[in-house]
Amino acid sequence: MPATGKTKKSTKKNAKEFDFIVVSNRLPVDRVRNADGKDDWRRSPGGLVTALGPVMAKSDGAWVGWHGAPGEKLDAFGHENMKLIPVELSAEEVELYYEGFANATLWPLYHDVIAPPEFHRTWWEAYRTVNKRFADAVAHSAAQGAIVWVQDYQLQLVPKYLREARPDLQIGFFNHIPFPPLEIYAQLPWRRALLEGLLGADLLGFQRPNDASNFLRCVRRYVNATVKQNQITIGERTVRAGAFPISIDTAQISALAATPEVQERAKQIRRDLGNPKTVLLGVDRLDYTKGIRHRLKAFSELLEEGRLNVGDVTLIQVASPSRERVESYRMLREEVEGTVGRINGTFDTIQHTAVRYLHHSYPLAEMVALYLAADVMLVTALRDGMNLVAKEYVATRANNDGALVLSEFTGAADQLRQALLINPHDIDGLKDSMMAAVEISASESARRMRLMRRQILDHDVERWSQEFLSSLRSKT
Repeated sequence: MPATGKTKKSTKKNAKEFDFIVVSNRLPVDRVRNADGKDDWRRSPGGLVTALGPVMAKSDGAWVGWHGAPGEKLDAFGHENMKLIPVELSAEEVELYYEGFANATLWPLYHDVIAPPEFHRTWWEAYRTVNKRFADAVAHSAAQGAIVWVQDYQLQLVPKYLREARPDLQIGFFNHIPFPPLEIYAQLPWRRALLEGLLGADLLGFQRPNDASNFLRCVRRYVNATVKQNQITIGERTVRAGAFPISIDTAQISALAATPEVQERAKQIRRDLGNPKTVLLGVDRLDYTKGIRHRLKAFSELLEEGRLNVGDVTLIQVASPSRERVESYRMLREEVEGTVGRINGTFDTIQHTAVRYLHHSYPLAEMVALYLAADVMLVTALRDGMNLVAKEYVATRANNDGALVLSEFTGAADQLRQALLINPHDIDGLKDSMMAAVEISASESARRMRLMRRQILDHDVERWSQEFLSSLRSKT
């Protein structure tokens, strides 16, 4: 769908044009209420903001995204040296485009159909409309020859719309979630249109080599293009696809873990739990892809079999709220909380709790304290593009202690190969790996952790952004 109202671009940049633009579903800020009762903005937590903020500052950059309030129109504004360009979404569009097509169609489809995706034409039309609006906002704000980096599955049509409106732009796209195999992607009624949308970019980035391979297979099947290795030729254009695994701000996490305040908070957490011998930790969004139910089942069976005992071991499960208006997420919350209640009702003692369940989001300093307090980190995702929690845990272990139990179905498993890798569907295997983590020797823990820490110290989020943007600029 070509953009309308296209204007001829002059070679002179005006005050509203930017050399570098990031496009994501949400702006990198959250609205907060000050002590005086007035609204203000606060930078959102997350590695993407940390990685791209300095790049934007150096490149006269802007960020395009929705500001989080349905039906509210805002002018562009500045925050912490970032220029922010809000895109307006109505309440109906949030329901159809975001909660519907993005999170009830694409999210389950791209995560191996762990939950059944829904296919509704009204959702698809809303997705097209919103993607066009995002592309228009970029087209009106980008300088001649600017670099535009589009982020994630909510905006897969934006590259094509941008290419049609502004062929002068350098366009990159990064998919933060998995890209499904051909046999699963084939179910999508609008499979070709989405692929053509993505192919408006010059460079497509994925978390894992398998994701890039899946995408290339789908292009071969459904698009009239020539695919050779990682390059796709469409007419006179060449599009490249490859793996650029995202990482974390390792220095920030390490620095927080070294502060006396955070270290004391970690000790306090253990004291509040009754000083168990071993603290197990799970940190997830409350999402059906995270394998929380599998983790709880394995822990419950270990308690039932007497391989673990309440008092010696406590599991902390942080499950931050997620998409609570979507029915499948409401049902998941009921099931998880019911399971936690049954475990605690069966195994708790007066002094000790089996599972400390926390349905909250926490500031980064508190999360680092939880990582420090934990002897074993449990990452049991059924499918995950990367899983940065695993990397954050490793970043806190300056003493090379602790153990990481990590699903092989996460992108992080490609980099953190010294973790205790598990198939979360294999409950007996998961139980054995949990026991191995609990009983690991100090020397074996140090050997594994030292190698994993070296990997994330060498491959942090700044290196991720630099490698992607360098590749986009090189066009080779």
